Amino acid sequence: MTHTAELAWHDGQPYSTRFDDVYFSKASGLEETRHVFLKHNQLAERFAALPEHGQFTIAETGFGTGLNVLCAWQCFEEHAPPSARLHVVSTEKFPLSRDDLQRALALWPELQTYSEELATQYGVMTPGWHRMVLAGGRVIVTLVIGDVLDIVADLDVEVDAWFLDGFAPSRNPEMWQPALFEAMARLGHAGTTFATFTSAGAVRRGLQAAGFTVEKVAGHGHKREMCRGVLQTAIEPHWRAPWFQRPAPHPDRTAIVIGGGMAGAASAYSLAIRGWQVTLIDRHDSLAAEASGNPQGVLYAKLSAHFTPLTRLVLSGYAYTLRTLHSLLGKDTEAWQACGVLQAGFDAAEQKRQAELTEAGLPTGFVHGVDAQQAAALAGIPLEHPGLFFPEAGWVHPPALVAALTRHPRITVRTGEAVIELARHPEAALWVASGANGPLAVGSAVILAGAADTAGFDMTCHLPLKRIRGQITEACATPASQRLATVLCGEGYISPARHNRHCLGATFTFDDDSCEVRAEEHQHNLAMLEELSPALFEALSGDTAGPEVIGGRAAHRCTSPDYLPMIGPVVSREDFVDGYRALANDATLRLASPAPWQPGLYVNTAHGSRGLITAPLSGEILASYLCGEAAPLPRSLMDAVHPNRFLLRDLIRGKLHR
Repeated sequence: MTHTAELAWHDGQPYSTRFDDVYFSKASGLEETRHVFLKHNQLAERFAALPEHGQFTIAETGFGTGLNVLCAWQCFEEHAPPSARLHVVSTEKFPLSRDDLQRALALWPELQTYSEELATQYGVMTPGWHRMVLAGGRVIVTLVIGDVLDIVADLDVEVDAWFLDGFAPSRNPEMWQPALFEAMARLGHAGTTFATFTSAGAVRRGLQAAGFTVEKVAGHGHKREMCRGVLQTAIEPHWRAPWFQRPAPHPDRTAIVIGGGMAGAASAYSLAIRGWQVTLIDRHDSLAAEASGNPQGVLYAKLSAHFTPLTRLVLSGYAYTLRTLHSLLGKDTEAWQACGVLQAGFDAAEQKRQAELTEAGLPTGFVHGVDAQQAAALAGIPLEHPGLFFPEAGWVHPPALVAALTRHPRITVRTGEAVIELARHPEAALWVASGANGPLAVGSAVILAGAADTAGFDMTCHLPLKRIRGQITEACATPASQRLATVLCGEGYISPARHNRHCLGATFTFDDDSCEVRAEEHQHNLAMLEELSPALFEALSGDTAGPEVIGGRAAHRCTSPDYLPMIGPVVSREDFVDGYRALANDATLRLASPAPWQPGLYVNTAHGSRGLITAPLSGEILASYLCGEAAPLPRSLMDAVHPNRFLLRDLIRGKLHR
């Protein structure tokens, strides 16, 4: 459960009433951060020594106001090579509101450029992982909301420097535990440093026991002493299933992405902002020609109060998509509108689910319950049911987002070309994608992002992908229907008018490969609307017998058996079966042999009807693999979306044979 910080303001500075402690030095919080965390981790010197395309990772306990992150970012820009990248993984149990964060950071005008960009990305902090892309991709911040001991147990990152911040050990003893110090050593390497404002004996002894040399040095201002240190030998990491471990990152920064929908565009973008040269290939004459081509998609987050893997993924993806929309599309109301999404409690079961969710501790700025009268006032139309309202959500024109993602100068787009052959040349460590008339692109890595077509290659034909047909309906807006102010969802959805048209739908049809637009599916969508909101159905009908259908579109969603996407590296199926056959007899074996990766081959698919929520973040997931950097999700979720999960399950169940 997330709680926001409880603040008082003393002489214009934030003070935690929960911990009865200050966030930073009253004399000079800025100089204290530079003295404690930057100077004693030797960041300026280490940033300057980074090689071309080098990267540096900081982990921080206690994000607070974000001051430490901003100071590190400023130092990095001043000293690091232009091609280098900085990653900060920061934890926070009690996040500030955006208003409080901005008020605190306004104390330092010299950081205004940095603090404004951070505040734009900050948003409403729900539980879990929040990926922020700053400085055009040169600085990546992963802010994790939750208990630090739970977070470090699920981190998948190699840390170069630790900022041990947070409130004093005497005020916050739950954080300063041996489990934290052991995790610091496990996630570090020989030479990993730490710095902290405290010199408490328990902290020093805990760090020494974990393998750090610990030195007391002069503190800042009135604080007589602080601590710094260096890890001598990293603690042996816990056993990690080799089929979920990372392949080696790729030194040659060229990639081929096959598939020009949302997943392919996000994959290309996340690599391009990291300096990769990417060729994006799509068999259609334009990008976003299939499921990503609908006129309006919805930021629809159907969540579980039990915080299942899908819910945790959706929370992270939803927040990242909003940041991406604000960053790339800004206030373009033709491309998207944060008009809010209203999920109707259309029956007793749905109302029960919604009631459980409102009690799960999510911030009200993210979602809150409304009664029927409040729902009607928000939607602008009469409604008969209570519901959940997501104030930051809304609708998106997916082709506009795909276009924005692929506009990067390091992305070359080739449309109207179908890849019919993929071949890897081991001696050059390069893949060649060929079409009917010969080679189309060459790269050290390939990302297959063509929905169900991803399984159309010999190397990926084992992936259990399935198509589900969906048809949307476009109905002519009327003066009365124009009053619809939010997206309205139930068994289906209807969005506010765009270009004098409402988009509603969508159908779910299995075992149907046709993309023909059908009258009976229009009728299905209209019947859904009439049940969801009789008043809106009547408003759309005007003086006619029913809403005027003026268009429609059918496409195929791609899903997996567990309805989670597949994002990650691909193995050789035959070698996987041979190498891990013993798991069929004993699934608890801790095998150690490396996974038989197809070098440089990755997939990004099976986003289903949640593509707007999960596909943008998928690019960051793949970039973390390809660049060897901090993952945007915990290890448990990275495993949950890993393509190998299905081979593993079938092998354990005795379903796979050579």
